[in-house]
Amino acid sequence: MAFHLTSTAFKTSGRVPKRYTCEGEDISPPLAWSGAPAGTRSLVLLCDDPDAPAGTWHHWALFNIPAGTDHLDEGLARHDPSVKIRQAVNDFGRTGYGGPCPPPRHGVHHYHFKLLALDVEDLKLSERVRCAEVERAAKAHVLASAELIGLYSR
Repeated sequence: MAFHLTSTAFKTSGRVPKRYTCEGEDISPPLAWSGAPAGTRSLVLLCDDPDAPAGTWHHWALFNIPAGTDHLDEGLARHDPSVKIRQAVNDFGRTGYGGPCPPPRHGVHHYHFKLLALDVEDLKLSERVRCAEVERAAKAHVLASAELIGLYSR
């Protein structure tokens, strides 16, 4: 079975609804996945915009997602001490999700939601780790990846 990442909010190469952007409620979209390979011990979810004027803009990074998890509900809280999942500091300078927010009249931007299946249970990273650091730390442990691309412009 192939590793797949989907959302009920938008299809791949579809427009991200305003609700999940800086022009809306700026909450994280619902995401679901299937087909994680055998040996998966944890998951990492990243969201990046490679079309940003200054280079790739990191919108979100979640890590230490337990291997048995198969979805994230809409509007994941930025901090929940009862959950093992950790969230990094995005390029907006906030922990958690920062939705699509391209400069006005800058054209269509592509938002890459990437799910990584890892061979380790815990990425031991600092409390205020940044999204790019999560991605670098995860690279050495990737068993498989799945991607969902959403589009947005203002």
